[in-house]
Amino acid sequence: MSKICMIGTGYVGLVSGACLADFGNTVWCVDIDEGRIKTLRSGGIPIYEPILKDIVTRNTSAGRLFFTTDLGDAVKNSEVIFIAVGTPPLPDGSSDLSHVFDASRELAGFLNDYKVVVQKSTVPVGTTRQVADVIRKHAPEGADFDMVSNPEFLREGSAIEDFLRPNRVIIGVESERAEEVMKRVYRPLYLLETPVVVTTLEAAELIKYASNAYLATKISFINEIATICELCQANIDDVAKGMGLDGRIGSKFLHAGIGYGGSCLPKDITALIHIAREKGYDPRIIRAAHEVNAGQIEIAFDKLKAEVGSLEGRTIGILGLSFKPNTDDLREAPALKVLQLLLDAKAQVKVFDPVAMDNLRENSGLNVEYCKNPYETAENAHALVLITEWNELRELDLERLKRLMLEPVFIDCRNVYKKDRMVQQGFRYNSFGRGVDPKEPVK
Repeated sequence: MSKICMIGTGYVGLVSGACLADFGNTVWCVDIDEGRIKTLRSGGIPIYEPILKDIVTRNTSAGRLFFTTDLGDAVKNSEVIFIAVGTPPLPDGSSDLSHVFDASRELAGFLNDYKVVVQKSTVPVGTTRQVADVIRKHAPEGADFDMVSNPEFLREGSAIEDFLRPNRVIIGVESERAEEVMKRVYRPLYLLETPVVVTTLEAAELIKYASNAYLATKISFINEIATICELCQANIDDVAKGMGLDGRIGSKFLHAGIGYGGSCLPKDITALIHIAREKGYDPRIIRAAHEVNAGQIEIAFDKLKAEVGSLEGRTIGILGLSFKPNTDDLREAPALKVLQLLLDAKAQVKVFDPVAMDNLRENSGLNVEYCKNPYETAENAHALVLITEWNELRELDLERLKRLMLEPVFIDCRNVYKKDRMVQQGFRYNSFGRGVDPKEPVK
C-alpha cells in the first residue's frame, strides 16, 4: 500500500485521510493549527460527522493514521501528497486559493524523491497546473514529481459512506506512472469495481463544478415548480413524484423547500459563474439557479409574515440550524439568514438543533435563546419554523406543540409534514408548493 501525506485536517482532509488509512495506507494528516492536531491526537474530533470518530480511532490504534504539524517529515516519508485545504469564496465569487498556493510552496522544499502531488481541494480549472508551477519554482533543482487532480464528492452527514463506497473516482493525470500510483492508493475501490474516470487535469477539475452546478440547478428548478404549483393549486409532492419516475430525471434532489446551503453548492456555483465570466461567457442557467436559491429565503419569510403579521415583539421558534441533517455545519445555512431577518424585524427568537447550537453560540454572536428540545422552543411561541429536517423533528408530538404555543402557526420549510394532518391538528400550516392537500402516497 502507499504512504500518504494529507495537508489539511478540515472536513475533506480529515475524512479523506482517515478513509485512506482504512484502505490500508499509512497516512500522516498535517495541519498548521496546533490546537486541532492536539485535539485529534487526544482522540477528539473537531467536526461532527457520523462514524468518523470510529474510523479515526481504529486507524490510529492500528498505527496507520498519524496527526502532526511537521510538514517536512510527513512529505519526506510519503510518496503521495494530497492538498486538502480550504478554498473559501471571495467577495466577487471567485475562490480564495491562498491556502492552496501556501501549501504548495511549503511542501516543495521537502521533495526528496519522486512524489505524486494530488490536488484534492475544489479549485478553478487550471489551478492544478498553477500548483505545479509553484512547486517547480520552490523545489530543489531536479525535483521529480507529477501532478494529479482528484476532486472530492463528499456529502456532509454521509461522508464516510461516500468515500468508502463512492459512485465514481475521478483522476486527472498526465503520466502513466502517476496513474499507477493513484490506482494503488484506491486499490480497494478497484476491487469493488467502482467506476474510475481517468482524464485530463482540466476535465477532472471541471467535473466537480459541473456536478454541483447540476445538482443546484435541479434544486432550484423544483423550487420554481413549487411556486407555480401554489399558483395553480397543484401539489408539488405529486408533481415531483411523477417527474422522478422518469429514468432520465430521477427522484433525487427534487425536494422543494427553502433551498440549498453548505460549504459546497453555494461556493462552487459562484466560483463557476466567475470562471465562465472570466472567459467571456455568461452562464445563464447556472446564474438563474443561484438567483432562485437566494430568493427561497424571502419566500419562507413572507410565508411567516403572512401567518403572523407584524413580527415585532413576537416569539418565533426555529427548529434546525445546520444547512442539512447529520452535520453541525452552518456555512451558508438558510437558518442563519432567517435568523437575521427575524432579528432585524425585532422578533424574539428561540432555536433548537441537535448538534449545531454550540457552533452558532460560539461563532455568530446572534441574540437568540437556546433551547434544550423542540418543545421548549415551542413554549409561548407565536410560530414555529422548521428549517432542517433532522429525524427527531419529523415525528413531533403535534398536540403537545399546539398546547405550548401562543399561536398554532407552523412554517414547514422542508415539507416534512402532511398538510391535511397539520390542519386537522388545528395548525395554521404553510409549506412549499402544496397548493392542495397532499394525496396519500401511491401504493
